[in-house]
Amino acid sequence: MVVTIARSVRSLALKIASYGVMHLVVAMLVAFAITRDWRMALAIGAIEPFFQTIAYSVHDRIWHRIEHRRIRSGMEEASEAVTARLDVMNAEEQARAHGHHGHSHALPSLKKIAVKTVTYGLMHFVVAVSVAFAITQDIRVALTVGVIEPLVQMVFFAIHDRLWTQREARRSAATQPA
Repeated sequence: MVVTIARSVRSLALKIASYGVMHLVVAMLVAFAITRDWRMALAIGAIEPFFQTIAYSVHDRIWHRIEHRRIRSGMEEASEAVTARLDVMNAEEQARAHGHHGHSHALPSLKKIAVKTVTYGLMHFVVAVSVAFAITQDIRVALTVGVIEPLVQMVFFAIHDRLWTQREARRSAATQPA
């Protein structure tokens, strides 16, 4: 059990690290394709993901408050979320167990997911444009980077995710008894 968890954590850490490297490389290549200046491309590629991470954290906290979730210990929050999503604990049981009718950990509505995704996309655009403008001092270049970089990142994210899914499937098949 401990070995399985350790392997899972290691695999997740490698996946996150490889995605970070991919994000940096893609951001630099897109910036270079637009600016034709390696110094600007390196600066945009190194700085933009840093500010995207901060902006994502702020965005996530705002949405956490919008969803009206009370702050509890991480273990209680995670446990309740897992049991609710697995339909082990319904809303009435949550209310009885926690003495409130507050939030639910059931999966959010499609409308809420869509709004959250759109606001994330707008935030990504604003950060990309702001970083590119701060470095290039050219609004046309900044807007071009702000539009193209997130779109290219989405394509590479899908490719990266597909490759990791295939990697995990191969590893799972290799560990199954024959």
